[in-house]
Amino acid sequence: MAYKFSVLTQKQAENIAFNWHYDGEYSFYDIEADKDDLDEFLNSEERGNSTFAVTKENELVAFINISEVTDRTFDIGLGMRPDLTGKGNGIEFLRAGINFIQSEFKPGKITLSVATFNQRAIKLYRKVGFKDEETFMQDTNGSTFKFLMMEYKC
Repeated sequence: MAYKFSVLTQKQAENIAFNWHYDGEYSFYDIEADKDDLDEFLNSEERGNSTFAVTKENELVAFINISEVTDRTFDIGLGMRPDLTGKGNGIEFLRAGINFIQSEFKPGKITLSVATFNQRAIKLYRKVGFKDEETFMQDTNGSTFKFLMMEYKC
């Protein structure tokens, strides 16, 4: 069964924000871990039509935010339901996301940023074809963290 992408509803946003909790160091990705991120994620006007629920067999399994940064460059943020992470689901999900973006937005390239400690995700992104671009420091979750920006040429 294929992944389906639809604009994230308020109910789905609240479910993700308050019920998706990751284990150990990955709790960094809990939406509730940063008040500004939480407020933005729960604000339907801020989300607009750029955050999508990803379902499989009518079950919410992930989300993806897609923002046009420059002409034909789209930046993404994504998250998979915690109980599905680390089990080999990432490649299929990420490829489906790239296919969705390519069919809906016709990008020249897709970028994303990932915390450098998250080697599991970095390995996945590289496997699918993302290339390392640069590292930068970002304030989030009450501290400053090192991130890696990656790029996928379409």
